[in-house]
Order: sequence, then C-alpha cells, then structure tokens
Amino acid sequence: MSGRQRAKTVVKLDERREATRRPQARATPTVEPDPLYGVVLLKTALELKRRKDGSPEEILRGVLARMRIPEPEFRAFLEQRGELLQALGLGKR
Repeated sequence: MSGRQRAKTVVKLDERREATRRPQARATPTVEPDPLYGVVLLKTALELKRRKDGSPEEILRGVLARMRIPEPEFRAFLEQRGELLQALGLGKR
C-alpha cells in the first residue's frame, strides 16, 4: 500500500430480526378497493378545501351520492385504512 491508501475496515452488521406480527381479527371482511375510491377521496378533499360550510360527513355523503358509490362499502374501505379516515377528519363513528 502506498502512503495515501487506508486499509479497508470490515464491519459485521447484526441481522435484523423480523418482528412476528399477529394477524388481527377484524369484524369487517377485507374490501377490494374500487378504482373510483381514489377519485372520491380527491373530490372530497377539494370540496373540503373549497367549502367552509358543512361537515366533512355531509360533504362525503354528497360526493358519494353524486358518484353513485354505496356509502357502506366506501366506509368499510376507510375503516381498513384508518389514516385516511383521520385525514378526512371523520374519525371513528
């Protein structure tokens, strides 16, 4: 080795252990997401931004009615994705 080169240092890293996750038993079955659910979320977000009157619940119901999407199925989809439910400000019913 010349004066400018360093010896390579080898560092052993510990292997990551995967945490065993227990499957949670849910009362609601898994809902297959409809491609229009993303459009519903976008339209709801735009309505929430544009309209200051009305609750998020009313705005969501209006968007679902205009798009003819069944509300129970969409709510089941939102329940599976709790972060979306919180982002819309709907929380838990």
